[in-house]
Amino acid sequence: MKGYGQYCPVAKGAEIFAERWTPLILRELLLGSTHFSDLHRGIPLISRSLLSRRLKQLEAIGVVERRQGRLGPEYHLTQAGREFGPIVRALGEWGQRWFRSRLGHTELDVNLLMWDMRRCINADALPSGRLSVQFDFTDLPASKRLWWLVSDGQDVDLCPTDPGFEVALYVATDLRTMGRVFMGDVSLKAAIGAGHIELDGPRDLCRQFERWLGLSSFAGIADARRGTGAARDRVRPPARSSAGTPV
Repeated sequence: MKGYGQYCPVAKGAEIFAERWTPLILRELLLGSTHFSDLHRGIPLISRSLLSRRLKQLEAIGVVERRQGRLGPEYHLTQAGREFGPIVRALGEWGQRWFRSRLGHTELDVNLLMWDMRRCINADALPSGRLSVQFDFTDLPASKRLWWLVSDGQDVDLCPTDPGFEVALYVATDLRTMGRVFMGDVSLKAAIGAGHIELDGPRDLCRQFERWLGLSSFAGIADARRGTGAARDRVRPPARSSAGTPV
């Protein structure tokens, strides 16, 4: 990585943190992803070869350590890496407050959205036993339209193909609406009331949907460029990921 040629600690820190893709890799590691495939799912636009190179660079400078796990190599943050946590959090808060995404088609990826939703689910609010929820993104092509979240009462899996379990709850929406709900631009109740999200299933499961569907931890941050009045619908307090780190 190319340096700034300065002894200033800001310059030295930026040589590591400001390298392209590095903040997102750190975000994924802070969220608890340890396997290469999971890291890549969280950053789908980075090539696998570049992700591998960045991980090796972070390992060489002592930010990441590579361990051999039960299912293969794992990547973990060192103490130096974990200290990036407040910086990543502050960057996300600034971005949500001052440079908030308008969720245009170039910024929306159903795979990434579902992956983020999966890890923000409030597992404690899920019913006991197996639960399969099918999401139907009506504005997407058939190959990307259907997704399943499957809970066994403890863990939640994301399935891009039919896992074969009986579906207990059907959710029909469009990608942008679901993204706006997840990021706190509109409440789930408002989206359902406007007919942009339709639920089909037992009444108790429909009522519980809002309780266990976690939002981004940045969802409660107001858009400073538009104010807090009529700029966006009221949202409930943000959920946290299973790793306890913001998404």
